[in-house]
Amino acid sequence: MKKKIVVLGSTGSIGSTTIQIIKNNLKDFNVIAISTNKNIRKILKQAKLVRVKNIIINDKKSYLICRKKFNKKKINVFRNHSDFKKKLKLKIDYTMCAISGLEGLKPTLDAIKYSSTVGIANKESIICAWNLIEKELNKNKTKFIPIDSEHFSIWSLIKNENKNNIEQIILTGSGGPFLNKPISKIKYAKASKAIKHPNWSMGKKISVDSATMMNKVFEVIEAQKIFNIDKNKFRILIHPKSYVHAIVKFKSGIIKFLAHDTNMRIPIFNSIYLNERNKINSEKINLSTLNNLNFSLPNKKKFTSINFLKYIKNKNTLFETILITANDELVNLYLKDKINFKDIYSLTKKTVRLKIFKRYFNKKPKNPDEIINLVKKVRFKINQLCNI
Repeated sequence: MKKKIVVLGSTGSIGSTTIQIIKNNLKDFNVIAISTNKNIRKILKQAKLVRVKNIIINDKKSYLICRKKFNKKKINVFRNHSDFKKKLKLKIDYTMCAISGLEGLKPTLDAIKYSSTVGIANKESIICAWNLIEKELNKNKTKFIPIDSEHFSIWSLIKNENKNNIEQIILTGSGGPFLNKPISKIKYAKASKAIKHPNWSMGKKISVDSATMMNKVFEVIEAQKIFNIDKNKFRILIHPKSYVHAIVKFKSGIIKFLAHDTNMRIPIFNSIYLNERNKINSEKINLSTLNNLNFSLPNKKKFTSINFLKYIKNKNTLFETILITANDELVNLYLKDKINFKDIYSLTKKTVRLKIFKRYFNKKPKNPDEIINLVKKVRFKINQLCNI
């Protein structure tokens, strides 16, 4: 029987990779719906590739254009995810939640209700609202698989283990394009340099997060929430090859690590074909790579963002929303050449320490709207700080 699949955020990087995997194995899948914000051209191509009958367009103008185009064809066009959910009459086997940013939170919570398994590639939703996601997962008895390469690796390594036996978990990071650059050279580095990741093909924003290593801060927060493991058991190591994605040391003395090519096809493919014997084309084992793995501790004077980990607690609070929003806004300003590279850290730190936000440090998020309203407050304060 074909697996019924929905891909939310199908035109983004993770979504596009998911669509390609489905297209190459179409005999195994029945794609029920795909979604985009406003990338009409791409989603129309995807609809033909995977023979989908339902597409969701969130942008109003793009939706109206698309609806007119398909007025007399057998493809249903929905204005938003809520409209699609109302019409859905069957249980979905697997939903890929790949809408970027907190715009993906509500669709993710809805997808959990109608899916047997969800793969979540949206770090913002997990970081800011894991308690809400976990509640829906438990309530609907929905299986969850993290898609980010590091978290998929940890999940794979410990899914059959007793968490009490874990001594340490290591997340690896390449160190980005500035790993071997002196601090004096990167303070005022242009965005064109920061987005040149040495290993991964990624969007501009996440590439800058890799350059500051703020992505590793978020990954530790994400891992602590997903696996409910004390934050003090996590450690970050520089691994320029980006081949080993996670290492787990157990109290028994056994150390496991998971390695794969720098290609998101692998965690996505394995999350869809969970426990099934299917083959994906991948690189052969490279002895040169294995003999030169190289690990080192990050330089906290260069990668100052790592210092934010000391603010993190072993519980869900609205502080994470403040941190991730401040960073996102400041990275966007940096990409627009309105602030310097060094300002991303200093202004993020200044923002999270503002007196107005202190009361959120111990407050648990109650609903998506509370998170969205806080995001607006943080953005407003960032604009004030930067005189925009």
